[in-house]
Amino acid sequence: MASTPHVVVVGGGSTGCGIVRDLATRGVDATLVEKGNLTHGTTGRMHGLLHSGGRYAVSDRKSARECIEENMVVRDIAAHCVEETGGLFVKRPEDSEEYFREKLEGCRACDIPVEVIDGAEARRREPYLARDVEKAITVPDAAVDPFRLCVANAADAIEHGARVATHAEVTDVLVEDGAVVGVEVEHGDGPGKRSDHGPEGESRPAPGETETIRADHVINAAGAWSGEIGAMAGVDVAVRPSKGVMTVMNVRQVDTVINRCKPKGDADIVVPHETACILGTTDEEVDDPEDYPEEEWEVDRVIDELAELVPPLADARTLRSFWGVRPLYEPPGTGTDDPTDITRDYFLLDHDERDDLPGLTTVVGGKLTTYRLMAESITDHVCEKFGVDADCVTADEPLPGSEDFSVLRDYMDEFGLRSPVGRRSTQRLGSRADEVLKTDEPNPVVCTCEGVTRAEIRDAMTGENGAGADLNAVRIRTRASMGNCQGGFCAHAIAAELHPDYDEPTARAALDELYQERWKGQRHALWGEQLSQAMLSRTLHALTLSRDADPATLDDDVDFGAFDEGPENGPDDGARRDAPAGADTGGGR
Repeated sequence: MASTPHVVVVGGGSTGCGIVRDLATRGVDATLVEKGNLTHGTTGRMHGLLHSGGRYAVSDRKSARECIEENMVVRDIAAHCVEETGGLFVKRPEDSEEYFREKLEGCRACDIPVEVIDGAEARRREPYLARDVEKAITVPDAAVDPFRLCVANAADAIEHGARVATHAEVTDVLVEDGAVVGVEVEHGDGPGKRSDHGPEGESRPAPGETETIRADHVINAAGAWSGEIGAMAGVDVAVRPSKGVMTVMNVRQVDTVINRCKPKGDADIVVPHETACILGTTDEEVDDPEDYPEEEWEVDRVIDELAELVPPLADARTLRSFWGVRPLYEPPGTGTDDPTDITRDYFLLDHDERDDLPGLTTVVGGKLTTYRLMAESITDHVCEKFGVDADCVTADEPLPGSEDFSVLRDYMDEFGLRSPVGRRSTQRLGSRADEVLKTDEPNPVVCTCEGVTRAEIRDAMTGENGAGADLNAVRIRTRASMGNCQGGFCAHAIAAELHPDYDEPTARAALDELYQERWKGQRHALWGEQLSQAMLSRTLHALTLSRDADPATLDDDVDFGAFDEGPENGPDDGARRDAPAGADTGGGR
């Protein structure tokens, strides 16, 4: 093809954001469309682990090798998105000694740096570990912020000429003369649904409008929803969605990723992340990636089993719970019954070769840790199709905000902030900290739980590629409202920053959306101190803001007496397990 091809990427998770960045940095005209915010699907609902590969070193060594290689790449290109926590695979007395040896041998075979330490040393590093932990294997696990990572990839793609349109749902895949030639997109309507960024001077459809986007090639990177996109084009993409439930605790009981050293099973990992810990996870195959909030007993089981490893978890306050869907793919004919046996590898489906349908390629499977490798593979594939001769640079070129990580050590007092706030801000902003935080205007802390200042929030709203009135997009970029109060004490202050750029109805509608998203994940964690915290927030809002309704449904008839009196009640003891029906717990952390 003589001219530069135009490629549409469907899906704004880690894979889609990585693909649009890779395409754009190779000079390909690229457009990404995502039906919600970036990270709307699986990426925004993962446990925040940057895999060392240790979890797959026994069962899936190909995936393990890819993980350790990409682990090191992501640390280099996205230092401001990664906390180098390290990881431990710990053995309790009832755990198999043979499996411990297999894990150790598997890690070494995959070139994963490991060390065996005894129980005393493991507890010296992590004092809250159970006293009966016998020994552990150290691995280079880390915590990664998926929101920050995706935004950085999208920002770099935009800087290289790509268009990124969120709240833009694909309603049809266009097929003409036996080939895919583009997509039809419906743009979201309402406050904050104007996140559409790309080259200056190009017109954009208004919210509520339908747009036809013609393309030379379409990449289906919709994860667990890839089957739906495939069906629009008339091809079968047999994704097997597997649900995993995770629970967020109110403090960091550990500073290292803690894995249970046992064969496949549920509730075997604790990931420290920012000010909290994320406990996970379950693994249950489901039919629909949208229609199954977690069961209350799943949250109990995760906490109870992991409290055997870290006993203080039994008495900690549960902030919220959430579920994600793994977009597992199994080649036809494999016939695996247990989703834990399905490979975590990724697959590239060329529908021209497989289904005689040119113009469409699907990428499915994989993990966030290998997102960049997946993006490189599919971009190589597309460039080969169109004769684009350009090397991949995404493993070497730092993402925006990560060019000089040493900047994080230099800002403790630079901007007149208390040092913890300055440290947290510079960790989030990386090398952009100077331009964002150096302001002549007052810069108070708006979200005290996460240490987010007005300057950060205003930058997320109005800066280059800002989120506008979409406060959930602001949350994703800054972590504002994601701390212990879950927006109870700060959401209204965040919304106030919309003045004077937006009118009062827009600000109120945006605040409603933020409250609803924060409330969803709390509804299955309402017992003990967390129930008291939720009632405090509700009372505060009712008395000071005249907000008496259930923030999730805007109804005023919530029966709080239906919630649990404590997590010790059995499955038939009522209360929390008979909580109000229809409690949707999606939407990320």
